[in-house]
Amino acid sequence: MDFSLNDDDLALRDAVQRFCEGEYPAPERGNAETPAQAAQRHAALAELGLLGLQIPAELGGSALGPQAAMLAAEQLGRALANGNWLSNAVLMAPLLAEAGSPAQRSAWLPALAAGRLQVALACAEPEARYDLADVRSRAKPTADGGWSLSGRKALVLGGDVADLLLVVARTDGERRDRSGLSLFAIDAASPGLTRRPITLLDGRRAAQLDLQGVSLAADRLVGPLDAALPLVERAVERANAALCAESAGALEALLAMTCEHLKTRRQFGAPLAKFQALQHRVADMATALEQLKSMACVAAMALEAEDASERTRLVSAAMTLTAQLGRQCGLTAIQLHGAMGMTDECRVGHYAKRLIANGLLFGDAAFHLAAFDAARRPTAADLDLTP
Repeated sequence: MDFSLNDDDLALRDAVQRFCEGEYPAPERGNAETPAQAAQRHAALAELGLLGLQIPAELGGSALGPQAAMLAAEQLGRALANGNWLSNAVLMAPLLAEAGSPAQRSAWLPALAAGRLQVALACAEPEARYDLADVRSRAKPTADGGWSLSGRKALVLGGDVADLLLVVARTDGERRDRSGLSLFAIDAASPGLTRRPITLLDGRRAAQLDLQGVSLAADRLVGPLDAALPLVERAVERANAALCAESAGALEALLAMTCEHLKTRRQFGAPLAKFQALQHRVADMATALEQLKSMACVAAMALEAEDASERTRLVSAAMTLTAQLGRQCGLTAIQLHGAMGMTDECRVGHYAKRLIANGLLFGDAAFHLAAFDAARRPTAADLDLTP
């Protein structure tokens, strides 16, 4: 794997960093406080081209790969930015580009890149525990050639404001079957669809969906019938890789804030930075940062692998460390800041919550460790010792 950055990569990273410093000044970092501010920030992301990073050039994007998304995610993480960038630019744009028909791509992707259309992926269900194949929602064919969807969806990132929802539903087979899943595009205002907005641990917004006989035309099927799971799994792997990079950026900012606090805060007549026990805690955070940066690179590079098991193994390895180190460093930073680290006025707690939430969104450490183990387990073919 080649981890070196070329001139274009460096230019993109610097541009996003300058954008974040201007759009998200230190006192205003974190989630938008009003819908108007959220809309303004989303429009600014579109204007900079960050929503169309992975959209083909002929459809209004810049056709860059996962490495560009990693660089953008890292800088957005440093500023506690993001908003609905993850759901639109990372989860949905490449998925629609890959699975959509030419008409669907032309209708949705240019609008998504320009920030005029927000799209969200509804792939998780209550009680599924991160298993993307565990789907009870059903889509039944209707007499006019369309579909009728019923079921429930949980934790739809950005689903509270999305104009279009891409819903995974079972068109064949039984619960937990890997085959028989299909993708359907549903307008947010469709009769039979109810959205319940929720706020995540770190303040990001999501929604739970209740679908009761939502009627869809035949052209709302996105991608192949009964074979959508590999597409959804790859989309979630892209999101996980971006979360690794975002966590590395957030931890970098958190480490800088913690070092500054220890240098200026005095106790027993000396700066806190003089105490060796605290130096060791900061050294652990610095080591974790380097590990996260390296694993974010590994995850981004893995997305280009054609072997699904190899992608899963490397992305899950990165996410296992992200979940473990993110939580550990977030709690350490709060402890080093004392009681003020728990207040809303201190950004340390906001960074800690973002790190912990990133390690839970699409699988916790235990889930990714099990996925890593399953992906590296030798198959019967690997064990064939026939001379």
